[in-house]
Amino acid sequence: MKSRYLPSVLLFAGLVISVILPSTGLLNDYLQFVLMSVAINAILCVSLNLVNGWMGEFSVGHAAFMALGAYASAILTVKLFPEAPPLLLFPAAVLIGGTVAGLAGIPVGILSFKTRGDYLAIITLAFLMIVKSGLENIPYTGGPRGMLGIPRLTTVAWAYFWCVIAFWVIRNLVYSKYGRGIAAIREDEIAAEAMGVPTRSAKLVAFVTSSFFAGVAGALFAHQLQFINPSSFDILKSTEILVMVYLGGVASLGGSLLGAGVVTILTQCLQPLGTWRMVVLPTLLVLLMLFRPSGIMGYRDWNWLKPRPKVSKKPKEETAR
Repeated sequence: MKSRYLPSVLLFAGLVISVILPSTGLLNDYLQFVLMSVAINAILCVSLNLVNGWMGEFSVGHAAFMALGAYASAILTVKLFPEAPPLLLFPAAVLIGGTVAGLAGIPVGILSFKTRGDYLAIITLAFLMIVKSGLENIPYTGGPRGMLGIPRLTTVAWAYFWCVIAFWVIRNLVYSKYGRGIAAIREDEIAAEAMGVPTRSAKLVAFVTSSFFAGVAGALFAHQLQFINPSSFDILKSTEILVMVYLGGVASLGGSLLGAGVVTILTQCLQPLGTWRMVVLPTLLVLLMLFRPSGIMGYRDWNWLKPRPKVSKKPKEETAR
């Protein structure tokens, strides 16, 4: 099989398996839950990697965008249109959750024009606290008690579908000419601006795209657990996403998928250890930062995730010569 057909074959095969396999009874509810969690965490990981990896900024407020997407979608399915057909309602709820989160990413992107590094981390952390405190004080969304009665609409197929969309969009972005400008900001923002890179618009696009897919992941998360509250989106959640990014590898699509899969499955396997599982994962991260600071697949990708280079065909007359 030619390598250029491999991504399409893998995507089609994965979609067929994700639709058919749950109905065969080979996967119990727990295994389906784990597969959905891997897909949702992969969306979170690759979206944060766009900002922290390819653009070289340091955002620690990713859980805030996830919370906005989760609450926006839950309000739509629980309070506004509870009787609507799920097949039409759920895609709309996910898109609205992503849109709300994407719009919230605009002011954060604007603030990044003047700050970066530790200062941007403080701003995103403050944004996370604002969102969490605001949700705790809004009675319409349940306040600190959260929202109950969310329908279980997230399936393995839906989670896989949105995961593929997220990877496809971000992959096309980072390998485009515009994405090269985003990567140039990571190397040297002043030099990139001097060479004509529109750094402000590049930052804005990166933050809005990243926050949009964080909102999509939040919508899937809400309709997977059927219950959300502000405590589900605190600094620990953001830290968990950061662990996935830096474990799998920065500026790497394959690393995002690998980090999300390893952390999710390892967390489930370490459940019998109780609170000691919170010691194992940070220890692994410390060891990785000591011996491989950029992560397992930092700045590298599998060949089948990279776009095919365009081969220019020479005219027949020139070839004959």
